[in-house]
Amino acid sequence: MDARVGVVLVSHSAGLADGLRDLLAQLGGGAVTVLPAAGTADGGLGTSYELIAGAVRAADGGAGVVLLADLGSSVLTARTVLEDEPGEGRVLVDAPLVEGAVAAVVAASTGAALAEVVAAAEAAREFRKF
Repeated sequence: MDARVGVVLVSHSAGLADGLRDLLAQLGGGAVTVLPAAGTADGGLGTSYELIAGAVRAADGGAGVVLLADLGSSVLTARTVLEDEPGEGRVLVDAPLVEGAVAAVVAASTGAALAEVVAAAEAAREFRKF
């Protein structure tokens, strides 16, 4: 199988990210690496530089990685990781966590390139529920 864009879910809550990962695994048919980088190293609520950095490295199969974050400090921590550990094709996307991740994984599962996956996730800002 060709390399697919990976997805990292940056959240304050491991439970939230794990549940979303389970949903995305079904939507992506198992073709996309989706990794949570959520909570603190000791299992609490918060963000962890080390968890995010490790997930980004692990999700990078050669086609790039899209990061989606839930709240303010998760965005700041993800940005810091990307500044400290720059790499080609690592993009923090300004999109809602759930809808953006769904759009990203669906696009990535088709073999879409990084720019297309980023665009799909960003377009999720405009999704209307009714």
